[in-house]
Amino acid sequence: MLWYEKPAADWEREALPIGSGALGAMVFGGVATERLQFNEKTLWTGGPGSAGGYDFGNWTAPRPGALDGVIDRIDDETKLAPEAVATELGQPKRGYGAYQTFGDFYLDVPDAPEQPKAYRRDLDLRDAIAGVRYGGAGADGEVTYQRRYFASHPAGVIVGRLEADRPGKVGFTLRTESPHADRTVTAAGDRLTIRGTLADNGLRYEAQLRLVAQGGTLSAGDGTLTVSGANAAWFVLAAGTDYADAYPKYRSTDPHDRITATVDAAIRKGYKALLAEHTRDHRQLFDRLTLDIGQAAPADVPTDRLLASYAGGTTPADRALEALFFQYGRYLLIASSRPGSLPANLQGVWNHSTEPPWSADYHVNINLQMNYWPALPANLAETLDPHDTYVRKMVEPGRVTAKEMFGAGGWLVHNETNPYGFTGVHDWATAFWFPEAAGWLAQQLHERYRYSGDTAYLRATAYPVMKDAAAFWLDTLHTDPRDGTLVVSPSYSPEHGDFTAGAAMSQQIVHDLLSSTLAAARTLDDDPAFRTRLEKALDKLDPGLRIGSWGQLQEWKTDLDSQSDDHRHVSHLFGLHPGRQIEPGTKWAEAAKVSLTARGDGGTGWSKAWKINFWARLRDGDHAHKMLSEQLKSSTLPNLWDTHPPFQIDGNFGATAGICELLLQSQHGPIEVLPALPSTWPDGSARGLRARGDVTVDVEWAAGKARKVVVAAGRDGALTLRSTVFASGEHTFTARAGERYEFG
Repeated sequence: MLWYEKPAADWEREALPIGSGALGAMVFGGVATERLQFNEKTLWTGGPGSAGGYDFGNWTAPRPGALDGVIDRIDDETKLAPEAVATELGQPKRGYGAYQTFGDFYLDVPDAPEQPKAYRRDLDLRDAIAGVRYGGAGADGEVTYQRRYFASHPAGVIVGRLEADRPGKVGFTLRTESPHADRTVTAAGDRLTIRGTLADNGLRYEAQLRLVAQGGTLSAGDGTLTVSGANAAWFVLAAGTDYADAYPKYRSTDPHDRITATVDAAIRKGYKALLAEHTRDHRQLFDRLTLDIGQAAPADVPTDRLLASYAGGTTPADRALEALFFQYGRYLLIASSRPGSLPANLQGVWNHSTEPPWSADYHVNINLQMNYWPALPANLAETLDPHDTYVRKMVEPGRVTAKEMFGAGGWLVHNETNPYGFTGVHDWATAFWFPEAAGWLAQQLHERYRYSGDTAYLRATAYPVMKDAAAFWLDTLHTDPRDGTLVVSPSYSPEHGDFTAGAAMSQQIVHDLLSSTLAAARTLDDDPAFRTRLEKALDKLDPGLRIGSWGQLQEWKTDLDSQSDDHRHVSHLFGLHPGRQIEPGTKWAEAAKVSLTARGDGGTGWSKAWKINFWARLRDGDHAHKMLSEQLKSSTLPNLWDTHPPFQIDGNFGATAGICELLLQSQHGPIEVLPALPSTWPDGSARGLRARGDVTVDVEWAAGKARKVVVAAGRDGALTLRSTVFASGEHTFTARAGERYEFG
């Protein structure tokens, strides 16, 4: 439970999020005026039909020899400044667009108490309900008012209810505001309708709200609905656009009939049934994983004060905040990524602006990938459905970019993208070129297969994306004239340094992609000729692992690393996490540790979250925990949102994933229980962690050692467990699907 003693005054820092995947809202909890800012994830400017034109990021005119010229210069000069490469290969964005706020609903409450008593605003993570409660003096005595809000994925609506403990005390006027001038608002009967067409791209959008008063009166005004003298009132809100995830037009039918049907069906269902359906649906996901690290939150300390007093995990109250932050990441993923919606963007589903930071888009040089790191280990695999669909739909425009820009087969996407198939480039010199992104996105699909063992999913969903991404690199890898290895060129370590050939991250991603694709092809017995090409490429591929002059893992193929460099990106450790090229105890792991130590414990919110995962993979739970504490102390807002700054949700997801890594790892085959347990969590338990191989793990520990491990197998096969519950430290056995095994 997150809870606060006063209404929110600031959208980014204080308001509380609810979401159903496609829909999101921020609850402020005002007394005299309640504000509910809401979103629908397909409301985007840009794309086909944009007033600025749209080119998918592909070059608007042929550039014969431009790419080869850059490659040749890198061969000759070793490195090139980003600005020099951007001049040759970049171009300004046209019609890229940005995620949009849908608007705000305000509930103006007449005769609201000026000084409400026992005010409380909260967010129940287990039920996914935001609440507001306060008291006030009425003519006939004290009245307690209560509001509840939730976003129902099954019903496709946002629901709100206002009530009082005395009859006839609920009254308000509901109105709406928006920065969009291209809309109309009408109110008739119990229905308020917002309709519009974005001036930029002609995207049609609509929202409908229906309001039910229990007792009292309900009347419609000029774009408003007013309730007077009611015992309670409740509403449902649905919204949508005519967007469709279909290249190249990205348009469907007018959303009016669909929105009307959704709202009317919810009203017929009734508030109690909607609430029951919503809580069942949410808990079916949320309740799969519980964590006890000895937390004990003081009953009288609200969340903002709990955060302000956090001292690094030394007290039960500190551990309460850490456990809450872990589950909050799971809550946010459920709320911002459900089947049938676009995936979670840089802000999940929540945005109050028409010009949000970085367009609130999909950066794919780490940010979209980090959003989904917790999905599998934290037992929320279904939240990956929007991600998988989005990536699959990116392949078709990505093939065009591969052909037009590189003359290659396969597909790619560069540094950032939108819902309209933007797979090409722009001209921000340090963040425009990253064709490796497709391989990184494909990794998440392959990981889903590794967790589930579902060959049908591998064949139908993951492997086609992987195969096409690998085909691009088979066509474009460059032979380094210095040593004859295959390298990525031009290659750029995200947002850092110069362009070179064979930067560590580039090589590690391609190595991961080609290796995983080869393994998948063998599993599916697909295309022997293609497998041979993969094998030959892997034999010649520079692996991106090289130890430099001060013992560091080099970020570039040439030893250019500086010991004083504290850049927020630590991209050259991809092979450690989320990759699996670097195993603990090896010289590569030691070199990664040297690099990570030199980079320091600073950085933005998402950077600190990544470092939690790095240190966990290095089996240093205490340093990983230090990064968690640094994130909480300096990169977390009072509503527990991660801040870059500004707000960027990937840090929340990265931290939740990192805590999973502290407790369970399986990337190298064996299931390792408590591989990096921090000393600040000496006693505890976790139930519902997921491991690769379709395995669910429960663990109880005391004095820093596992006391009981329970394994539930989802399929037949040999499993190897590593844990202190075994005298030898390791145990291998043959598991049967549906069986549970207890050790300790």
